[in-house]
Amino acid sequence: MRMLHTMLRVGNLERSLRFYCDVLGMRLLRRKDYPGGRFTLAFVGYGDERDHTVLELTHNWDTERYELGTGFGHIALGVEDVYRACDELRAKGARIVREPGPMKHGGSEIAFIEDPDGYKIELIQLRGRSD
Repeated sequence: MRMLHTMLRVGNLERSLRFYCDVLGMRLLRRKDYPGGRFTLAFVGYGDERDHTVLELTHNWDTERYELGTGFGHIALGVEDVYRACDELRAKGARIVREPGPMKHGGSEIAFIEDPDGYKIELIQLRGRSD
């Protein structure tokens, strides 16, 4: 058994695809419209679905905004240098919501960014990671 994907509902699919592909460097793996159900699915990721966990972006055509609630926390991405990653992402227009630095209760260097729908994405520095 392995994890295949996690799904995020997005209000504007094109805007989300620009963020995940152009800003975060993922690839659009597949996309399909379902006119009868009035929704589109787009799968993005850093590698083929056979070998990697990916994101499913679901766009319900009649919904522009979602209440995120308090149950979902964040997605985490590993980066070689969290400070450099934030500089590069900021230059591409990413919204940094927690500047890079050490975790409050651990030794890892982390930062948080936010996608266009308000989902949080944690950036974790891989080198020198202690927890």
